[in-house]
Amino acid sequence: MPSKGCAVALAGVGAYAAAQAFVAPAAPQVQEQREVRQLRQQAAVSATSTTSATAALALGAAGIAAAAAQAGKRTQRRCQVVRQATAVAEKTFTKMPASVKPGVVTGQALVDLLNYAKEKGFAIPGVNVVSSSSINACMEAAKKAGGPIMVTFSRGGGQFIAGKAADNTDDAACIAGTVAGALHVRQVAKLYGVPVILHTDHCQKAWLPWFDGLMEANEEYFEKNGEPLFSSHMLDLSEEPLEDNIAICKKYCERMAKVDLLLEMELGVTGGEEDGVDNSDVDSSRLYTQPEEVWQVYETLSAVPNGRFTVAAAFGNVHGVYAPGNVDLQPVILHNTQKFIKEKLGTDEDKPVSFVFHGGSGSSLEDIRYAIEAGVIKMNIDTDTQWAFWDGMNSYQKKNKDYLQAQIGNPEGPEKPNKKYYDPRMSLRSGEEVMADRLVKCMEDLKCIDVL
Repeated sequence: MPSKGCAVALAGVGAYAAAQAFVAPAAPQVQEQREVRQLRQQAAVSATSTTSATAALALGAAGIAAAAAQAGKRTQRRCQVVRQATAVAEKTFTKMPASVKPGVVTGQALVDLLNYAKEKGFAIPGVNVVSSSSINACMEAAKKAGGPIMVTFSRGGGQFIAGKAADNTDDAACIAGTVAGALHVRQVAKLYGVPVILHTDHCQKAWLPWFDGLMEANEEYFEKNGEPLFSSHMLDLSEEPLEDNIAICKKYCERMAKVDLLLEMELGVTGGEEDGVDNSDVDSSRLYTQPEEVWQVYETLSAVPNGRFTVAAAFGNVHGVYAPGNVDLQPVILHNTQKFIKEKLGTDEDKPVSFVFHGGSGSSLEDIRYAIEAGVIKMNIDTDTQWAFWDGMNSYQKKNKDYLQAQIGNPEGPEKPNKKYYDPRMSLRSGEEVMADRLVKCMEDLKCIDVL
């Protein structure tokens, strides 16, 4: 029978071991067995002498105190992180629907946000991104403007994020880069305190393997988190016969509905060229969608249980860069379409369709805002923001040219280092700042200012 001293020593050493286990992860099984043997040896020695037991008790108590103090510090740090994350998650907006929170918005919250935009008469800018810098510029602009933002990945943009040297067999790099970009947005979006719509751009029929890969990522993410990785995806099957376009969109809308994703589909053709989609030689008649075509889409996709969709109807919009006055935009088509579908539905709702606006370069502010009045809830902003990012970097280079000619040596002296000037973060940050400022101006044009 072990003495009281031995029992106390065992309790002390055991408590110390337990405290250590709380602070650090458990060791492998072999290490655990070695520690048990050591504890038993210590207990056996303590049983032969009350003095030894008392000493062991003292050491055990000291160990407990030290371990508890260390654990307390770690607990405080963990609690601080939890409190910060909880504070961001619990932040609410005074003007937005209650379902809309900072960070990536999906499902019903996304629908509520888009309906709110249509009701209040503003459109959300959709910006194609190709790096963490352009992603950050988008969310920085939204934070400055006090409005939501749509961060958009194209197929080519996804491949660029993965790396142009990455194996792209079966669109592997396009898929991996797009998913990686989405996960980056997921990690940082809440820190900007704004609603973020996570979207992908044009996907034509030949690119459906990319779309399918993204759907698999959404379904896996939904299974683990109860919501999709992305907020929405776009299918651009406008080059296909109308019946095929609608049938394929319906098929994907049914799949997307199961994981609370919204589908953006395109009708008619947006002219010009963008990121591998070239419609510069298309017949001009296809640049203008007819109300009957939109109704066929609305009727079909509305019948999908839990189906959510927006329509990119062509009304003369053209991708690319054009001087004002060179684009024959006809937003009246959208107004007429809303009236047509309202009559078909026999509803009191004036704008049953949520439209999106592609190819706005060269459009007048008057036409843009008239389109918003017709139910446009998102407008793609690409060429202006891409130029702004480059312009910011180029301006930085011009301003600091004399410090960017060599690693050492500048106007201040032949041995003066230039590292702080050629650090890539310096020019990239200049690009971010100018892009964010340009995007804020775009948000002003779209009336997407102070709407949170």
